Amino acid sequence: MNRLESVRQGVDAILLALASDEDRRCGFIHLYGVSLAATWLAERRGLNVELAAVAGMLHDLSTYATGQSTKHAAASARLASRLLERPGTFTPQEIATISHAIAKHSDKASIDGPMDELLKDADVLQHWLYNPALPFQASHTERRVRLVKELGQGA
Repeated sequence: MNRLESVRQGVDAILLALASDEDRRCGFIHLYGVSLAATWLAERRGLNVELAAVAGMLHDLSTYATGQSTKHAAASARLASRLLERPGTFTPQEIATISHAIAKHSDKASIDGPMDELLKDADVLQHWLYNPALPFQASHTERRVRLVKELGQGA
């Protein structure tokens, strides 16, 4: 089994254990949606597609695992690090790249490294594609506008 599928199995186990059907549905839609958007953006931007997909799968995992959304980016980064440290799976540098992107993903107003920005953009893209009628925060709207321009250029 490849590394991404292994991560997905771990995420699925956490989501399937949730008591609420609505929480499970939201978790699957959002985590898989961000992972898919991150994969597509990574391909377009010349970044590591696998690491982007893994970061997308794990970026909000602590919210679903604990039911707590306060400081979820930092908590999800810590949880991701622990999940990815199994011997022989991810290198320390790969874990650091994924965890850093997850830790930064909630701060949509700041500009960080390429993988950090990719995860922020994938998160915004998934929220927008899920329901374009829902209101966005100003920093999310700015990102969405930039993404539409970027994605409209070339196929």
